[in-house]
Amino acid sequence: MRLLQGEEVNIGEIVLHHTADAYSIDFAPFGHIAWHKWPDTHIGGMVVNLTPTKHVVFMAIAALLVFLTMKLAGRSLARQRAGENAPKGFAAAMEGLVLFVRNDIAIANIGPHDGKKFAPLIMTLFFFILYMNLLGMIPFGASPTGNLAVTATLAILVFLTIEVGGFIKLGPKGYMRTIFPKVPGLGGAGGTVMSIAMAPIEIIGKLVKPFALAVRLFGNMTAGHFVILSLFGIVFLFGTLGVWSYAIAGVTVLLVVGIMLLELFVAFLQAYVFALLSAVFIGLMQHEH
Repeated sequence: MRLLQGEEVNIGEIVLHHTADAYSIDFAPFGHIAWHKWPDTHIGGMVVNLTPTKHVVFMAIAALLVFLTMKLAGRSLARQRAGENAPKGFAAAMEGLVLFVRNDIAIANIGPHDGKKFAPLIMTLFFFILYMNLLGMIPFGASPTGNLAVTATLAILVFLTIEVGGFIKLGPKGYMRTIFPKVPGLGGAGGTVMSIAMAPIEIIGKLVKPFALAVRLFGNMTAGHFVILSLFGIVFLFGTLGVWSYAIAGVTVLLVVGIMLLELFVAFLQAYVFALLSAVFIGLMQHEH
């Protein structure tokens, strides 16, 4: 996106241009890559368009980076251990991070036995979300986690894992108890009525979990980009104030650098929080009584 000389600055348009999804990737001022929208696909009564968007492209890049990271780290660890050397460098850092996610997030919250089964999923979520967050901080990049459809899909995946995993672990009768709970100390007709009355609350509780996961990740990643781009817009708004415009630009740049460092921390934090809450929710269902 370019601003022509004398053109009025629209900060809202600048922010939306850089954060919204599109069928193009902007490399301004060097140009941009755009592609045509594919024809719609009709599935029953639904109309679906499968054209990859900018966020889909960066999701694929994030997935590729996760694969390459694990592949290269695993190969390096294998070579070091073959020579009976202690892990070092990149391989040691990745091993420490993987063990942290496996032991302190997955196993600690799901359990020693069940945690090992769900650890690959939790680790995949952590690294996939982390890379998607970080891709939005590089020049010409975009953060797919700033798209509610992406975060909602990840949350639905976790929701299905919670419910299907719980159904398999608890059995049909045990799973129904998570919807129609047995109230301690209350039996007979009163217990039945109370159990039925609690069902809507339990169902809402199940649906709130993925909603919280999706909105929290989307909101945190979007807010940071909005703040940074809005601050940059101040430079253009006050660019006609002569010498004062340089002072404003200097202060703005310092603020942006500080917020970008905070965004780097938030990128790791939100990947950690999403993985942690996913493990907690899975563990709660696996050990439901």
